Formats: sequence, C-alpha cells, structure tokens
Amino acid sequence: MIHRLPSVVFRVEFDFFSNPLNSPMKITGVKRAASLGFLVFLIVTFFWVRAARQFKPIHQRNASSLCVFAAASLNEAFTQLAEVFEKQNPGLHVELNYAGSQQLALQIEQGARVDVFASADERWMEKIGKHGLLASSAQVFAHNILVVIIPRANPGRIEKLQDLSQPGIKMVLAAESVPAGRYSREVLERLSHSTGFGPDYLLSVLKNLVSSEENVKEVLGKVQLGEADAGMVYYSDITPANAGWLRVLEIPEEANVLASYPIAPLKSASNPQAARKFMDLVFSPLGQSILHDHHFTLVPQPSRSTP
Repeated sequence: MIHRLPSVVFRVEFDFFSNPLNSPMKITGVKRAASLGFLVFLIVTFFWVRAARQFKPIHQRNASSLCVFAAASLNEAFTQLAEVFEKQNPGLHVELNYAGSQQLALQIEQGARVDVFASADERWMEKIGKHGLLASSAQVFAHNILVVIIPRANPGRIEKLQDLSQPGIKMVLAAESVPAGRYSREVLERLSHSTGFGPDYLLSVLKNLVSSEENVKEVLGKVQLGEADAGMVYYSDITPANAGWLRVLEIPEEANVLASYPIAPLKSASNPQAARKFMDLVFSPLGQSILHDHHFTLVPQPSRSTP
C-alpha cells in the first residue's frame, strides 16, 4: 500500500490547543499572561514533537519500506510508478512525500531520512549534493515545459498571452524559490524580448501578481477554483481530472523553458537496494512510458551503473 506523508507538518489535534480558553485549564486574573506564555511554550513544543515524528528514524525503518521525496509536479506520474513498483516487489511499500523542491531539499538538509529524491530542477539537487547528502550523482530522467492556464469561465477575458499584462488581471505564480516560479519568470522575461510583447511585459505581468504559491499544484488549484484569472504551470499538470475546468494557452517554443528533473538516492537511505530498484524503474522503458503518458518530455538515457 502506498503511503502519502502529510504535506502539512503541523496539525493541532487536541481540543486544548484548538480552544484553550474553553478547556479545563481556565486562565483568570493576573495569572493570565503567565499562563498564556506557558501555553505558547506548550504549543511550540507540541509542534516540534509532531514535526520530529513525521519521519521515522533510520533505525526504526525496515527493508519493507521505501521513502520517496518528489516534486509536486510529479504527483500523478510517481503515484503510478509507485503502484507498479509495489506490484513488482511484493512486500515493499512506498511512502511518497510531494511538495515544492525547495521544501523537500530543506527537510532533507534538516535530517529527514529519505531513500530517493526527485527534484523539479537541478539547482536544489545540487544544493543537496554540496552538503554531501547524495549516495551517488543525480541523473536527469525527464523534462517538462510550461503553459498558461485560465479558468474555463475566463473571467479575465484572456485570449492571448499578451492579455496577461492588462491592468486588473489577477495572476498567480509559484514563488520565485520554487522551480516552477523561477521558470515562469524566465518565460516572462523571454517573452519581453519577443515580437508583439514589448520590453515592459515582464514588469506589467508581475504587477498583476496577486499570489505566490509554495508549489505548482497550489497555482493549479487557485486557477481551477476561479480564485485567479491566470497562472503558469507545467504541461504535465494538465490531467483528465482538471482539463474540463481549464483553458490552456501554449507558450512559443523559443520563449519556453525546458525544465530538467534529476533524481538521486540519498546517503540517509534505510533501504538503498530498494532505492536503486525504484530508480531503475524510473529509467526503464516502462517507467519512461508512464512519464510520457503524463506529458513529460523524455531524455536519452545513458547507461547507468549501480552505485
């Protein structure tokens, strides 16, 4: 069975924390300030304990578990890959954690015990490598491109890419620290130098920015729900489940970005053999076919040696 690790680390579970003033611990009189200070200490301590419990220490894991950290844009493809992997390896179950690559890299740097890391760009993988956390060199297994999405109802009356710079358009992008956010701004910069857009295009679109999200799926969600007039996501984010709610504007090839997705095993892996097997599946013809079905662009694969 595939396990999805919680994307939100901190969650209050007790009535005491969600409604402290109505709990049996009443705070009255001059003791209120001191008690509230102690309450804050308890809540902070509780959060840290919850965070520490999200990932099992390496000595508590066993050979039947594989923990994969993957960029949010890999959600659908890696979920299918994990299902195939479990069928090929009875008794092994995959724990999947999807988030922005920058968030995953930070968790790994802070000691999360992970078997495999798949990033949406090479920048965050290189950062992990500089910290000496990779068991072997990362390899690019797929590429992706960007598209602009608008709600099916099209409240902003957007018909072409140039319309994104019109005053009053509510634009949403991933944050600049997120691979998709960095790529989006690079695309806008390239369009600013393209015929029909003008040198102020980038700044005009960014003036319309109403939200910067922590991962590309949040951009998708806001546009799909009509909370924004337009957003920029990966082509792989367009699925049968959401296609009916969206309109897609393609970006000219000369202005688009070819995002590279690297993958690598971690030194913290509690199951290095299973990590190698999972990576072998990703690079196999079957794995590449699954990625292609989810709109990823494949790359020629060099011969791979077992680390």
